[in-house]
Amino acid sequence: MSFGVRLVVAWGVNALALWLADALWSSVTINGWWAYIIGAAVLGIANAVIKPILAVLTLPLIIVTLGFFYLVINIAMIGLAEWIAPNFSIDGFWTYVGTVVIVWLVNWIAQRVLDEGERRPALSRI
Repeated sequence: MSFGVRLVVAWGVNALALWLADALWSSVTINGWWAYIIGAAVLGIANAVIKPILAVLTLPLIIVTLGFFYLVINIAMIGLAEWIAPNFSIDGFWTYVGTVVIVWLVNWIAQRVLDEGERRPALSRI
């Protein structure tokens, strides 16, 4: 899959994850498609650029807390998307945690499906 297609798919998957979080919790409020699109774009860019830098800088803290601080970094990425995107609001710590879990789960499932889809044609040729 080309870079452009992967970028659009990742953007769509993040938008789907945000929509699912909005549907599951009343404390997550996302109004309008632009909020989903901008929120998904910010989340994708933040996860690709800012999150790895923060993870390296805080690696000792992540190790000492047995990975719990990595959850804090993920919450910060969701918070950044909420702060930048219009009409996007999350209220409450546990709602942030739930949103992080939903975003992770949807992205994990999408990655598994896409990896399986890319491998399947190669296997059928053998």
